[in-house]
Amino acid sequence: MIKLSLLGSITSTLGFNNSFAKALAMMPTPSETEGPFYPVKDQQDKDADLTQIEGHSGIAEGQHIIISGQITDVAGHPVEEAMLDIWQADANGRYRHPLDANPATLDANFQGWAIIRSDNNGIFRFKTVMPSAYPASKTWIRPPHIHFKISKSGYRPLTTQMYFPDQELNAKDLLFSNKSVAEQSVMIAKKISQQGNLPIYEYNIVLDLLRK
Repeated sequence: MIKLSLLGSITSTLGFNNSFAKALAMMPTPSETEGPFYPVKDQQDKDADLTQIEGHSGIAEGQHIIISGQITDVAGHPVEEAMLDIWQADANGRYRHPLDANPATLDANFQGWAIIRSDNNGIFRFKTVMPSAYPASKTWIRPPHIHFKISKSGYRPLTTQMYFPDQELNAKDLLFSNKSVAEQSVMIAKKISQQGNLPIYEYNIVLDLLRK
């Protein structure tokens, strides 16, 4: 994690005019396992606001946040109309999945799953909650993260996981710690601002072209 902090400092200091920083920015987003809790039961509401389910009067528990970013290709061109399939645990660490054995209470007002598209400039944005850490096994606690599947004709499909900054569990995670320092740096979202009481995180995604 010290190496990761140093890498971030160097990148910030040199700026994206530096060739190394540019290369890092255009590195394809690393892939990651889908995990066992990809939604298996379809639901009507899969819009960009996961904090409230259509027809429910209540709202999701926990810290509401906004995730925003841009999808580009390795040359830096925006990828428009890419499909983003997004799922995550709620603020209690539970997934809306029948096989999740976590004894934590499932938040009935958390949507848990969204399918959205990037706009003409590759920009996407959604509102959700900060996911809680949860036990993956007796010896492994997963840090807060959000799952993504991104697809667009002409590009290599990507399944990955987005992590949050300043999480002690990141360094201990069996998946995240298996990545290189450069890979880790692009898998962690950056907190860029605050909109009222809503923290806004930036998470940019780089897709590789589909090779023939």
